[in-house]
Amino acid sequence: MSTPRPYHDTGRVAQKRRTRDALVDAARELVASGLTPTLDQAARKASISRTTAYRYFPSQRDLLAAAHPETATRSLLPQNPPDDPGERLDAVITAFTELVVRTEAQQRTMLRLSLQPADTDPGSLPLRQGRGIPWIAEALDPLRGTLADQQVHQLTLAIRSAVGIEALVWLTDVAGLTRSQASNLMRWSARALLHTATSLAPPPDG
Repeated sequence: MSTPRPYHDTGRVAQKRRTRDALVDAARELVASGLTPTLDQAARKASISRTTAYRYFPSQRDLLAAAHPETATRSLLPQNPPDDPGERLDAVITAFTELVVRTEAQQRTMLRLSLQPADTDPGSLPLRQGRGIPWIAEALDPLRGTLADQQVHQLTLAIRSAVGIEALVWLTDVAGLTRSQASNLMRWSARALLHTATSLAPPPDG
């Protein structure tokens, strides 16, 4: 059975995508101001009717998932990335932490939603999809052949557990670090984990 096409991909596609983008932009602005907007609030801010808004997003969670800043990001490596895995990893973690700090309000909102029970599939939330894992895995690609695929995967998971919004919240709210200090520590942790995996012993395989 074929999957139905999203509402904004049928009919007047260009106009519908502009409407959808307006709702997403409105949600991002509201989240950045410290709110966890409902679909009605986003619709009002975007000057779009409530009925129209619900054609694009059936629920608040769907809207906030679409508004998450990582949704469209495919890679954090620079153009012409280096071959050295350490340099690649540092570039990715630097970009990752900058993204998290820059969009902290949105990230905290999505983290809070990811910890709450939901009637809909919780895997639809970006933080439940492990979006940071492919970025880190791409940085570690040169290790394949030196480490087994499973070891690279375990290293990827270990690094992801030490960076991102979850780590930023703990380092700033609990440990009392500034965001700059927290970002530097996350970068250091990633380098330390890479050094351990390549110099001392492979990461555990589960």
